[in-house]
Amino acid sequence: MSSPLRVLTGITTSGTPHLGNYVGAVRPTVRASRLGHVESFMFLADYHALIKTGDPARVQRSTLEIAATWIACGLDPAKVTFYRQSDIPEITELTWLLTCLTGKGLLNRAHAYKAMLDRNAAAGAEPDEGVTAGLFMYPVLMAADILLFNAQQVPVGRDQIQHIEMARDIAASFNHQYGEHFVLPEAAIEESVATLPGLDGRKMSKSYDNTIPLFVPREQLRKLILGIVTDSKAPGEPKDTEGSALFQIYQAFASAEESAAFAQAYADGIAWGDAKQRLFERIDAEIAPMRATYEELMAHPERVEELLQAGAIKARAVATPFAARLRHAVGLRPLQAAVETKAKADKAALPSFKQYREKDGQFYFKLADAKGRLLLQSLGYASPKECGAAIAQLKAQGWSASAALHAMAAVAEDASAAEADAALQVLRDAA
Repeated sequence: MSSPLRVLTGITTSGTPHLGNYVGAVRPTVRASRLGHVESFMFLADYHALIKTGDPARVQRSTLEIAATWIACGLDPAKVTFYRQSDIPEITELTWLLTCLTGKGLLNRAHAYKAMLDRNAAAGAEPDEGVTAGLFMYPVLMAADILLFNAQQVPVGRDQIQHIEMARDIAASFNHQYGEHFVLPEAAIEESVATLPGLDGRKMSKSYDNTIPLFVPREQLRKLILGIVTDSKAPGEPKDTEGSALFQIYQAFASAEESAAFAQAYADGIAWGDAKQRLFERIDAEIAPMRATYEELMAHPERVEELLQAGAIKARAVATPFAARLRHAVGLRPLQAAVETKAKADKAALPSFKQYREKDGQFYFKLADAKGRLLLQSLGYASPKECGAAIAQLKAQGWSASAALHAMAAVAEDASAAEADAALQVLRDAA
């Protein structure tokens, strides 16, 4: 029987949960947590919130709101590991271990940092004006969130894919330096709901102040939906679904049949007021049953705190022993422990793969023997997944039996195919 798929996700506690959070992260992750083959880790990213806000009351309030939201939306804390980021001290410890081998050049390419540089350049300000070390190091903290639990999949929006790729790069660097400790995570995107438009048609985001809070009272929800920006086409005039924020939001809540009927109503010239009323009714039909649970939890924060503390115990049962293993790997060890002799180290050494990304954006791998001598070197792959698949094939079959890969990799000049096969056999035997 195969091991369960470990999936991890979180929401930053810097604001009130909105419909975009719900359809893009909370709902699909809660649904996935109910699958028998999935092991779910779900957390409140309150350390990340400190990068975005300096208001302590807002961070605390948002933590409660988001925790209550996930539970109201069907999350069962007994079946998942549900915790607050700041309750797991191993996360910040791992952040520092990863920081010590993460290249500044990698962090320079982060979208959020580059956006700040662009804004400052447009305003004629100093390049790093308003850029905190927290903003710059955000991808490393996110990598620690993921890698501490060796998550295999991370549900994210398209704007977060880069962070998962960076986490993979950081994990690969650590594995190369200290041995195989981390799983390389994959981004999991639900294409139809990865990004939801807001009231003004732009991506729904607290930054744009265009959100629709998830659990506002029914009449306030209706009022907000009536305020969604539309074009000036009159009733009876056919309307385009393409680029319509109203239609995109409806799709995120409706079945394929309901969406098709709504598209037909657009073609038939439905009035915008009637279209907004239909959207309101569809959203409220899904949200209303959860609203009462949410309001009850908000009235009793001690219940939420109890659940989070129980989740922290579960999370640390995984994190604490793994962090101890990582400390040992980097050399943070008790002084009374016997120092390994070179002979023992050589005897224990194994051939190893290194997967990495070059400046051309391509992904490569190399195979070295136990002493570090290069045996195989690949050409570039378009994605880390393709590169990883090639490594997996080599590990399973050996070099000589993997003829399909010979066009994408070559035996090193001072090595032989027999040596490559022998090294791969050693890896199989060790596994």
